[in-house]
Amino acid sequence: MRVDLVTIFPAYFHVLDFSLMGRAREAGLLDVVVHDLRGWTADRHRTVDDAPYGGGAGMVMRADVWGRALDEVLAAPPTPPEADEEGGDAPEPVLDPHAPPRRRILAFPTPSGVPLTQAIAQDLAGADQLVIACGRYEGIDQRVADHYRDQEVEVLEYSIGDYVLNGGEAAALVLVEAVARLLDGVLGNPESLVEESYSAAGLLEYPVYTRPRSWRGIETPEVLLSGDHARIARWRRDRSLVRTARRRPDLIDALDAKDLDGRDREVLAGAGRVLVPRRADVSLRPARRDEASELARLARDTFPLACPPHLGEADIEAFLGRHLSEEVFDRYLADPGDHRILVAQLREEDPQLIGYTCTILGGTDGMPADLVRPGRIELGAAYLSKCYVRAEWHGSGVAGALLERAVADVEARGRNSQVVLGTNIANRRARRFYRRHGFSVAGRRTFMVGDTPNIDDVLVRNVTPSVA
Repeated sequence: MRVDLVTIFPAYFHVLDFSLMGRAREAGLLDVVVHDLRGWTADRHRTVDDAPYGGGAGMVMRADVWGRALDEVLAAPPTPPEADEEGGDAPEPVLDPHAPPRRRILAFPTPSGVPLTQAIAQDLAGADQLVIACGRYEGIDQRVADHYRDQEVEVLEYSIGDYVLNGGEAAALVLVEAVARLLDGVLGNPESLVEESYSAAGLLEYPVYTRPRSWRGIETPEVLLSGDHARIARWRRDRSLVRTARRRPDLIDALDAKDLDGRDREVLAGAGRVLVPRRADVSLRPARRDEASELARLARDTFPLACPPHLGEADIEAFLGRHLSEEVFDRYLADPGDHRILVAQLREEDPQLIGYTCTILGGTDGMPADLVRPGRIELGAAYLSKCYVRAEWHGSGVAGALLERAVADVEARGRNSQVVLGTNIANRRARRFYRRHGFSVAGRRTFMVGDTPNIDDVLVRNVTPSVA
């Protein structure tokens, strides 16, 4: 690829002799030619600017000077091939009359241009010639860009951010590096292009670490030292999703939900964004003291979703009245030490609760005796008694995000080394869900809903308390 830089400060581009750009030029992968715009002036003062028509502050760069410069630069022949290894002259290029015309791009850095993106850089990497016109002062007379749009030249007016620089040189360097690093052979490891920010995955890159393992009391994430490549890949994907959701939510909204797996959706929900069944912001937080009534309504809407078909309405109503009433939730909320209730709430005009978990860490409502399994489940385990999401939000990732937040909450409290729950043996979806989140079956129990006995699988997940 040939890159022509037209500027009134040619020395600005000496930095292109260094690092990867310098090596790419030495290897013949990139041909960079810097031109002094003043070489095309027609007066002894080498004037390139004049006062703006219509008045106003500053000066405008002249169209006639730029026109003469760009006509000549754009007419430059293709970069000739390298000389042979024995030092002979390079062969004359053979022109194929059937070859497609050379693709020439004329780029103008300007604060009023389109934002430069990785997709634009990837497109420009396929050009034969990239000419960058570095404006100064108040910019280049608009007729220059308009004129070349009518020629066989692609014109790109681009911006590198919502701020103003003294001239286009810095933005030109950004464009050269963004494009040149995508050329074949410039990067030593082309796989780097696959995982970095703004790649085809559409996400910001994950955080990276190297030696020393511990620095100023901050440890390298243990998963990166595990040697388990699948776990590392998943961790990196998770961190990319979270980082993108928090820093560039616009990139998350540009994702196709069909390209996200269940874990992706859970991670995004935990970071506050869901894409299915519709795009929405969601907040995961501890329930407030005044939300007993709303929790009871949520429980009434969601508990029947987990009940097997043979359960009658009378039994369900009896269970709701005894275990999931407003009075029960009010008592739980009054005792946050032993009763931990987390909720998922939409951040919209109608801030509806769409899911909740209830974990009991101890006290009279603590671990039911019928869940204890000597040697596998101890009486002091945390009891995850509820994990429900409204039907219309199933598949959104909210349930998994709530569950992981509840487990992390148990770890943070430092009182319990296990989380235990029971789920009906007929509820295959729930059993798969909990197993995917690290729970294993430790036995079965008989669980009463009203007057009707039900058989539950008892599942357990070991945790590591983070505080004593």
